[in-house]
This record gives sequence, C-alpha cells and structure tokens, in this order.
Amino acid sequence: MVAAAKLRRAQEQIARLRPYADGLANMLAHVAAKVDHRLNPYLQEREVQTICFTILTADRGLCGSFNANIIRRAKNEIDAQLEAGKQVKLVTIGKKGYEFFNRRGYEIDFKEIGLFNNLQFSHATSLASFLGQRFLDGSYDQVYLIHAEALSPVKQNIVMHQLLPIIAQEPDEGERHYEYEFEPAPDVLLNELCPKSLNIKTWRAMLESYFAEQGARMVAMETATDNAQEMIYHLTLYYNKVRQATITKELIEIVSGAEALK
Repeated sequence: MVAAAKLRRAQEQIARLRPYADGLANMLAHVAAKVDHRLNPYLQEREVQTICFTILTADRGLCGSFNANIIRRAKNEIDAQLEAGKQVKLVTIGKKGYEFFNRRGYEIDFKEIGLFNNLQFSHATSLASFLGQRFLDGSYDQVYLIHAEALSPVKQNIVMHQLLPIIAQEPDEGERHYEYEFEPAPDVLLNELCPKSLNIKTWRAMLESYFAEQGARMVAMETATDNAQEMIYHLTLYYNKVRQATITKELIEIVSGAEALK
C-alpha cells in the first residue's frame, strides 16, 4: 500500500515532465544539427579516452530484481569499455549501486545515497552541474546515464542514454523541417539551452528510476503477500490434518482400552 501511494505520486510527476522533456530534447537536437558545434562546448565531440557512467539504483532492496537488472546492465557496459582500453569513471546514485561497485574496486568519482527519500529538482541540477563541469574540464569525454524506465507501473526496461556531448539529430522524414532564425545569436541561445537540457534530462532519469522502483516494489510486495497467504493456507491445512490424526489416534486408544477391560 505504501509503494502504491508513492507510485501514484511518481506517476503524476513523470507524466507532467515527459512532454516538456521530449520537446526540449528534440528541439535542441534539431537546432544542434543546424549550427556549428564550435559555438558551444557541450556539443563538441572529441576523441574518447575517459567515459563516465552515471548509474541510478535504489537505496533499499525488497523490490524484486530491480537493482540487479540495472547493475547487470551497467557492469556489462563498463567491462566492455575497459576491455576496449578506455578509462571508466562511475557516478552512483543510490546505495545498492554504490555498494556493489565499491566492493569490486571500480573507480567511483561521485556518489549520492538517500537521495530518493526526498527527491527534489535541486538534486538533479547539482548532479547535472557536476557532470557538465567534469565534461568541460576534460575529465570526461563522454557521459552516459543508466537507469530503469517504466513502460507501465508493473513493467520496467533498463536504458542507457548519452548525456554528453549533446547529440545532434536531423528531423525524421515524416516530421516537419523548420528553418531556425535566431534572436539573440545562436551561441547565446545554446549557452542557455544546453545547461537547461542537462538539468531536465537528469531530472527525468531520476523520476523515471523512482517511478520504476516503486512499481517494482509494489509488485514484489504483492507477490510476497500472495506467497505468504498461500503458505498460511497450506500450513493451516497441514495443522488440521495433524490435529485430526491425533484426535483419531486418541479415540482409538480409548476405545481399545475400554474393549480390553470387558
């Protein structure tokens, strides 16, 4: 019941954010495809030597395979990059992810624990600022987000998105093509839109992860309740059978004793 109540609130939040986040991301991707990438450092691609994986997990268990699926996907991606000779840095959001990778000696640059107990937009802006600054100063050449995304309240999918550098994307053939006129200049707009886009993408990842976590926890607790009720039913049935057998045995002993006294 607690998870269901939290799930409803999380669902309302992510439902309000998704249209805005999708619109901003598409607009910025289309604009980036029309301008010179040298106008903004967030758009500039460079030779990839160091990759940062930002992994969002839960702070607690009791949510089925939610954490295990995220960690498994992240570990596969990390190990693949390490085998390719890349340097990998980790940013872990959530206790479960931090504990797993810290015990195994992975290099963790930044961690946040207990954040989902009182999730705020300021948490997303703080994380986005840290990742953006590390990208700008050359510590990271690419930044990825790995988290759970809820396809429905009871079904999750593990996704990995490239956060930095921002990917330019031409509109699909079925979409309208717009010619952009910039006022003020393109570099001024990009300086405003790129950090805002990082904040929104990070905030969306956090909300998606929280929504998926509560859905997984609700399903896990419902399954546990059903299993407990089934166990109680079988134990009660077994208890009644043993009790009936004991009473029958005692009656037989009484009758046999009475017959022996005749």
